[in-house]
Amino acid sequence: MNMAITDGLQLMPPPFADGLGKWSRENGTPGTTSYAGQPDAALVPSDQDFGGCLELQKTETVQRLRHKGETPIRPGLYLRVTARVKAVAGSLPDVRIAAYAAREDGSAVSVPLTAPSVSLTSYGEVVTISAIIGSGNRQGVDLVWGVQPAYGHFGLDLTGPNGGVVRIDDIEIEDVTEVFHRKMLDVVDVRDYGALGDGTTDDRAAFAAADAAASGRTVLVSAGTYRLASDFTFSNAVRFEGALVMPASARLTCTRNYDLNTYAAAFGSELEGFRRGLQTLFYFTDHVTFDLSGRKVDLTAPINVANLCGLTSLSSRRVLTNGQIGAGDSAAWDDAEVTSVATYSAAQPYTLTGVVNVANIPVGARISGPGVGREVYVRAKNTAAGTLTLSRPLWGAAGTRTFTFTRYRYLLDFSGFDSLSRFEITDIEFNCAGRASGILLPDSGLTFRIADCVFSGPKDRAITSIGTGCQGLIVDQCQFLSNEQSKAAQNRTSVALNVNANDAKLRDNRIVRFAHFAVLSGGGNLVIGNHFFQGDDQTDGLRQAGLVFTSPNCRSIVSDNYIDNCWIEWSNEHDPEPGFGSGFSFGGLSMTSNTFMASNVAPSFRWLVIKPRGPGHFLNGLSVTGNVFRAIDGAVDRIEKVDTSQAGLDHGRARNVLFQSNVFHGVSQICVNPVTVTHEQPTTAATWTVDASDLLPFGGKAITVVSVVPAGALRNAGNAVAHAAPYAEAMQGAGDARIALKWPEALRGAVVVTLRSDTPQ
Repeated sequence: MNMAITDGLQLMPPPFADGLGKWSRENGTPGTTSYAGQPDAALVPSDQDFGGCLELQKTETVQRLRHKGETPIRPGLYLRVTARVKAVAGSLPDVRIAAYAAREDGSAVSVPLTAPSVSLTSYGEVVTISAIIGSGNRQGVDLVWGVQPAYGHFGLDLTGPNGGVVRIDDIEIEDVTEVFHRKMLDVVDVRDYGALGDGTTDDRAAFAAADAAASGRTVLVSAGTYRLASDFTFSNAVRFEGALVMPASARLTCTRNYDLNTYAAAFGSELEGFRRGLQTLFYFTDHVTFDLSGRKVDLTAPINVANLCGLTSLSSRRVLTNGQIGAGDSAAWDDAEVTSVATYSAAQPYTLTGVVNVANIPVGARISGPGVGREVYVRAKNTAAGTLTLSRPLWGAAGTRTFTFTRYRYLLDFSGFDSLSRFEITDIEFNCAGRASGILLPDSGLTFRIADCVFSGPKDRAITSIGTGCQGLIVDQCQFLSNEQSKAAQNRTSVALNVNANDAKLRDNRIVRFAHFAVLSGGGNLVIGNHFFQGDDQTDGLRQAGLVFTSPNCRSIVSDNYIDNCWIEWSNEHDPEPGFGSGFSFGGLSMTSNTFMASNVAPSFRWLVIKPRGPGHFLNGLSVTGNVFRAIDGAVDRIEKVDTSQAGLDHGRARNVLFQSNVFHGVSQICVNPVTVTHEQPTTAATWTVDASDLLPFGGKAITVVSVVPAGALRNAGNAVAHAAPYAEAMQGAGDARIALKWPEALRGAVVVTLRSDTPQ
């Protein structure tokens, strides 16, 4: 910056040869006395050192010389006043640059007006004196004037003994603002350190030099295309006007502005900037968060994150946040489908052997076929051995069969990580647009967290686990918006998420019209505060399961959810030997304080369905308490059932089953356990049969009689009051759903009976 050039400022005073009337012997203001015609001043037309110059005899204590012209001053402008002086006779004086500072109206400004003095020590020696005047208090500025002065009258002072004669060359005033650019502009341009920006020369050394020189200032990558052949780290803030070209494996690390805005500017597009920033996230230790700056990134193909960053393992916390990731129109999102013949044995529950054409089956493909449960994926493959490793066992596929393998395409595919823990994605909208799925989790790892995100229109899946990378999965306050909302519920195929490992936390999410909200195979799940609804506009419409638990001992809590037009299904479809042998059967599930809603459904609709895949199973720990069940636009028969299409339950072994404090609206038959009924016996009989079968959940047996209390007087055949106590025989009648009360004589009357369809623990 040079204001003499950019603003047309006139700085240089005229030469003395133009007349001494322009030079004041006072402060230079209008009306002051000039040196024209003064006996102590004369023009010398030809000096051997100066050419034309002023010869001045010192006759005053402070002999002043000021240009009467108004030299402009601006905030941010720095002027250097220079004079060359030599003593020619008499006493040797001191010389200093001096000035007068004035406002626009000519009034004086109280600022420093004189620079340090320089002593003349010999005759004929040319001495250069100078001073810098400017608004800022910077190193090297002699006279700091601030911003009040509008102009100045500049010159010099002679001090010291009188009588000496000096000659003074023409005084120069120049703009030296550029001297202070390094401190003023706070920018270091890589071109000033040798960067060419021609797109072919490796400018890395120049970038390193500029970054080292910046020392807290901003590095400017000015217009051009700069090639960096290897990794580069900016230790200072950086601003890109030009763009970078780097090998795919080379990482750019911007330590002071690590966000998508910077990376998009660096590489000329949001997509490449996103890829490069995400790549760096897995190495960068100064920051744990890559901020998308609220910007939208449209992907043209799935991003294989492990391949992108060149890592297969990371356990340090990393966060991707604040933006939108979308699927652009591209054939790269098309599902891949392979049909192959393979052999399955329960003895190797996680392996398919003898797989035909195994090389063409992609890792991450979902397996479908007879005897295959929901959400079973290819976790790994061994081409040489012809085997596939499965995410979950198959419940009924023993032998050699034909299977279909479908590989979905995900916006972010983490399946290349052998282990990835503590990765978080927050405040991201995954705009799948009916073209792509959302996130494919790593093969293994802990506490992958997805919070405050929106999944819009996933084609097949929003979040998929093909291994144990879902261990401790956290999904909080997300929205899942299906791409199948206009379809009838029974025709939908998309799934919001699945989990294979333990300890998933699904909290405060909203899930709209998927085939299933979640397929949960592991135990220790918390499903709390979610609203998932799967209805449609069909009359007497069919519905599908919202939550699917695929482990019989699921050890899960389902609490405070709004479960709308779907049900909770509990199966053992990931059990390679689905018949009960030993260990735990269906148990460990607590359903509390949920609101269950259904509308326009057939009377056969149920909200809780248990579906054993093999014989011998029983209930061993189920609590359904404090829930509200409501059907509108048509009642439902019951809230619960056992799907016996593969097998039923052994109700005689039921233990610790609790159905209490639930509210039923639009439900023809409620269910309770323990259940208390009043039995009235109008005629005398020694055996009373008490029937509570309709009230017992899942068509269970009357296993335990808790209490029998007469409701009023008991009378015998002679109408006399009898004081008698019965004994009870449980599991009587059809389905073992009744009890028999045996009295010591034939009696009539009423009793209040509490019985259970289980054995309490």
